[in-house]
Amino acid sequence: MDRLKAMANFVRIVDSGSLSSAADATGQSVASLVRSLAALERYLGVRLLNRSTRRMALTDEGEEYLGWSRRMLADFDDMEQHLEARDGTVRGLLRLTAPVEFGQRFIAPLVNQFLKLHSEISVELALNDHVVGLLDERLDLALRIGHLPDSAMVARKIGATRLITCASPDYLASAPAIDGPASLQEHRCITLASQGRQWYFRHKAKELAETISPRLVCNQIRAAKLSCLQGIGITRLMHYQVADELAEGRLVRILKDFEPMDLPVQLVYPHALQLSPRVRAFVEWACPQLEQITPDPN
Repeated sequence: MDRLKAMANFVRIVDSGSLSSAADATGQSVASLVRSLAALERYLGVRLLNRSTRRMALTDEGEEYLGWSRRMLADFDDMEQHLEARDGTVRGLLRLTAPVEFGQRFIAPLVNQFLKLHSEISVELALNDHVVGLLDERLDLALRIGHLPDSAMVARKIGATRLITCASPDYLASAPAIDGPASLQEHRCITLASQGRQWYFRHKAKELAETISPRLVCNQIRAAKLSCLQGIGITRLMHYQVADELAEGRLVRILKDFEPMDLPVQLVYPHALQLSPRVRAFVEWACPQLEQITPDPN
């Protein structure tokens, strides 16, 4: 049994969600994948997957082995890329993730430029507002916004952003004056579902919380911004999400003296001392550009 191939097949089966999808992705037959999985389970002496005609589920042992397999395959891939890159050519698959809005605005255009520069590079770009583990998902890089917990990850800061409060000029023209967070009780508010009914502020090093009664609750940033632009009410979004509209005068920044502290914008990656050439090439090329294009909230 080729244990490395069997391990890769196991990961592909889990990621694909079914044997037939994994067979299509790998160019193997379903029967071949079944034999590979069975041989791996016999060798390990444990069942990795409970499977029926309708569904598959990882066992506890399978969950543990999956995480270990992802790390091993990533290390193996990194070593291959390291050795192949001795001829000076950057090649291979680069996997990265970023928040949806930031990724669409800034990361995706850079990825397209990078692909044009390196003909032997391919990229998997996952835009997701949920934080996913780099090692568990076999990701090379992540764009993170916010303070990170202590970990073995390396974080390279490329800028900062901040949660700001804004409204359209048309709304403000006929609305009551706003001189502090308490004034929001007199206003129509648009909030993201993730923000809840309490908006948090900071003034002279003191944390403040204001409970709002939203006119509109959205689960998407662009929907909240559109409502704000069309004069439905006041909303709170990250500065980079509305920087263009602020610069064009289509939105007005309010309650600036009560804004929370800046949040770092960082590229995060593991294995600082053993970066694969493709990851190192992207980091060194993209960071200076991200530093220039990420809007400064100050």
